[in-house]
Amino acid sequence: MKHGNISVFVPFNGCPHQCSFCNQRSITGVKYQPTVQDVDKAVEAALLSKRSYDYEIAFFGGSFTAINREYMVSLLGAAYKYVKDGTVSGIRLSTRPDAVDMEIMEILCKYGVTAVELGAQSMCDDVLQKNMRGHTADDVRSAAKLIKEYGVSLGLQMMTGLYASNRDKDIYTAKEIIKLKPDTVRIYPTITIKNTVLGDLYENGEYVPDTLEKSVELCAFLLKMFMENNIEVIRLGLHYSDELERDMLSRNYHPAFKELCENKLMKDKFMEMTQALSITGGNVMVKVSPSSVSKFVGQKKSNLISLEKIGFNIKIVQDKALAAYEIKVIPCY
Repeated sequence: MKHGNISVFVPFNGCPHQCSFCNQRSITGVKYQPTVQDVDKAVEAALLSKRSYDYEIAFFGGSFTAINREYMVSLLGAAYKYVKDGTVSGIRLSTRPDAVDMEIMEILCKYGVTAVELGAQSMCDDVLQKNMRGHTADDVRSAAKLIKEYGVSLGLQMMTGLYASNRDKDIYTAKEIIKLKPDTVRIYPTITIKNTVLGDLYENGEYVPDTLEKSVELCAFLLKMFMENNIEVIRLGLHYSDELERDMLSRNYHPAFKELCENKLMKDKFMEMTQALSITGGNVMVKVSPSSVSKFVGQKKSNLISLEKIGFNIKIVQDKALAAYEIKVIPCY
């Protein structure tokens, strides 16, 4: 059964730090704190859709385990009743690495929390410090270890292109995350937003964000790294909101960012395989999974067009035996 999140956003509440990149209102589009009744409304709305999903209630948008304890428990209690009656399979939440300890984990497990996502963002302490994260890479490691010890699914979130970071540091972060063996990962290229420290650095010329093209190239590479280590990337790029579109300063956002990365990944795989087979052009058959045809073709046929320009005439054949992102290249003489 397909997984689905019933999302409840808890923006900024509880976060002890104002990170360089953060303007939660713009990122989530949410300007108020949810109530117990909002949890009920979110579940009711999801059930009205009549989709056959394995639902989790997901508390996203802030540092959930750092909010007022009574308020946190009230939200967990509102969600847990749906876990107990089997309406949803569990509760997912996101929080800071330095807001997880044994006491917190005992509470989370009591209320049926099945997954905790940590906003690691970087595993380089200098990058964390310069972006005012307020925690260290070792905090990430300690919290990740504790979550796994409690048998709760671990998710880790990382950002690329942060202030004071670079490609090598971002790849290092991915490697360190892989060592922690999370169940899932989210990758967020940094978007420069108004009314943030990063926005001020950008306008003063002290911070140069990655271009969209550079972000796609890097994140496609990271996607491949995580895939090769059997770690599922469940999100690539920020969700669209009108507020995000309005408040962006750098124009390096794309609403279908993951698709762009998947297109790049498939094209890179094709080029690696043709080079290994000493194929420099001509008629070529490419076998892909039915679910990956559009990934190989590219947005607006961008991959096919660019490959045609360098001499390839490609015939695509669907092969149900292939996994997602897997391709086979066969020369046609």
